[in-house]
Amino acid sequence: MAFERVGEAVGRRPAEARIDLGAIRANYALARAQAGGRALIAVLKADAYGHGAVPVARALASEGCERLAVLDVEEASRLRDAGVGASLLVLGGVHDRVEAAEAVARRLVPVLYDRAGLALVADAARAAGARSPVQVEVDTGMRRMGVAPEDAPALLAAVTDAPALSLEGTFTHLARADETDLEASRAQLAVFRDVLARARARGVAPGLVHFANSASLLQGAPLSDALPDADAVRPGLLLYGVRPAPHLAGGLRPAMTLCTRVLQVHRVRRGEGVGYNARFRAERDTRVATLALGYADGVPIAASGRGEVQIGGRRFPIAGRVSMDYLSVEIGDARVAAGDDALYFGADAHGMLPVEDAAAAAGTLPYELLVRVAARVPRIYTGEPGRETAF
Repeated sequence: MAFERVGEAVGRRPAEARIDLGAIRANYALARAQAGGRALIAVLKADAYGHGAVPVARALASEGCERLAVLDVEEASRLRDAGVGASLLVLGGVHDRVEAAEAVARRLVPVLYDRAGLALVADAARAAGARSPVQVEVDTGMRRMGVAPEDAPALLAAVTDAPALSLEGTFTHLARADETDLEASRAQLAVFRDVLARARARGVAPGLVHFANSASLLQGAPLSDALPDADAVRPGLLLYGVRPAPHLAGGLRPAMTLCTRVLQVHRVRRGEGVGYNARFRAERDTRVATLALGYADGVPIAASGRGEVQIGGRRFPIAGRVSMDYLSVEIGDARVAAGDDALYFGADAHGMLPVEDAAAAAGTLPYELLVRVAARVPRIYTGEPGRETAF
């Protein structure tokens, strides 16, 4: 396979994150099938969950994706500067006049959740002689962002009455959609239905109505039937091939593989320590392999003595404390040598080590492992016809 380096050289450390854009396209196709004709808003916040927002946006565009969501104006601006022309929903809204003006100039869709945000975007749109699309988030139970249900109909009506604004959509976010008991989610949707009914009674057309994140989408009918007039969905994590919860499968293809190589193999005598503070002490004469991967690359220090690494299709326990640039694994008498490939999560020619397993061992979530892969780890993109690209 041809290898093309884009930008700066990959560097000498062998750690890298391999991103399969073909998997992302396949997961998008699965989400589209699950959506049942509803519009898809693909969530690319946090640099596409660590996968690289620009390459992911381009891959999704090739599948016909017309709507993306990011956190803030800065994330959206990077996509616009890269030539991404899709509709960009700014989930975090705008916080000052500069952001509001940028959002209008770059044809973004800021989310409103209070009157202050409404005024900022309306003023910026009037100054630019434009009409800005916006969406309104309703807080039905997450207690994070969004307008309170009792205030939502009035805010939606104010958006409708503002000549410089157009109401593109109204949405809420479910706090517990990844659970097996969906009563809390159904309760949130009941609140949302009531808000929509009261807004419509005031003559407000809510635009795109959506609530379904990845977990909601994979739950299927038990949640979609609770709000049948929803006409859009917002998949995030599932696009990257990761299950929001163990019971939510669905034929996903993992997109990221975090891998490295064995640098050295050491003999360790019984009773000798390994790493900082000798957190690992050999219970017998053994061998330990040093890998070029540490917490500065994205491996949580909480994985110390708990996580595993896969080498040649076999899993080995992390021995001692993860350090900034390296970690050690106990390999015993296994046939492991310097230069062998090692997998922290993802897939290689020898098999898989799911990111869900790596996250569970470190006591965290797959989301965190994906987004904490450091910028110093080069992203190697595969799944594009005829080439492999390094960023």
